[in-house]
Amino acid sequence: MSTHASRQPEAAPVEAAASATEQLELAMQRLEEDIRKREAAESELMRRNAELTELNARLSKAQEQLVQSEKLASIGQLAAGVAHEINNPIGYVFSNFETLGTYIARMLDMFKAYEEAEANIGSPEVLARLRQMRAGIDLDYLIEDIPVLMSESREGITRVRKIVQDLKDFSRVDANQEWQWADLHAGIDSTLNIVSNEVKYKADVVREYGDIPEIECLPSQLNQVFMNIIVNGAHAIGPARGRITIRTGSTGSAGGSVWVEITDNGSGIGKEHLPRIFDPFFTTKPIGSGTGLGLSLSYGIIQKHNGHITVRSEPGQGTSFRITLPVRHLPSPGQEQSR
Repeated sequence: MSTHASRQPEAAPVEAAASATEQLELAMQRLEEDIRKREAAESELMRRNAELTELNARLSKAQEQLVQSEKLASIGQLAAGVAHEINNPIGYVFSNFETLGTYIARMLDMFKAYEEAEANIGSPEVLARLRQMRAGIDLDYLIEDIPVLMSESREGITRVRKIVQDLKDFSRVDANQEWQWADLHAGIDSTLNIVSNEVKYKADVVREYGDIPEIECLPSQLNQVFMNIIVNGAHAIGPARGRITIRTGSTGSAGGSVWVEITDNGSGIGKEHLPRIFDPFFTTKPIGSGTGLGLSLSYGIIQKHNGHITVRSEPGQGTSFRITLPVRHLPSPGQEQSR
């Protein structure tokens, strides 16, 4: 009895130690779980903070690009106004130049008459003085050169007048938004005239026009599409002079459609970028060199025309855009209501 009674109190400390160990393990598990939750929360917080930082940067860039877009729109309106103002003096300069040409032609006829009359002048002194004056002004050269100068000047004024008219048609704020029948070739030629300074130092333009009918469209908006693609093509061409080829044709499908293909032999577009080139604000150009809106707006314009625009490109080989448009515009219900 005495031996059994002496062993019984030893169980209590063992049980207490086991209970304390179990509680400690539970506390450690709770602490580890709490640490895991805090680490997960911290990771999620950092992820969301990174997303917000990226979103904020994108919003800031979008705002800058919208400001740039608005600035470009204002420049377009200004260009339309300047073109209108220039058109007036160009008009009367052109008219006066035509009149001047008529006067000079009459004077040259008079010179010829004097030349024929020289042999019949009786006074040797008068004849000698006339021949001296003729030699001094090199009359023969003047008679030959004046028509050439007049022709070149007339061509220059005509070209300025055409550029001003094209610019006015291209960018005027009161452009006719009614659907109308238009010649796409005339629109492409007009656009090339406008962007000549962007292209002529970089590439040769090859026109391979097919036989296409007029189409029902918004001409000024399609000209905007042509301009965006042509200028992008010129910018994609490296230091060596390149080539931009513009082809057109028609299809015999029901209802009829026409296509315009604009191809450059520039740097091309990487496969990773091709799916995004029509996304708003996406650009591969350096910061400040492009808004990323041109192709996105072009895509919207072609969609408005119930057409399609596709692109093929290989890095180092160039890029080709193909636009397909219906000959007759069939408005969607929303467009029908707006009309």
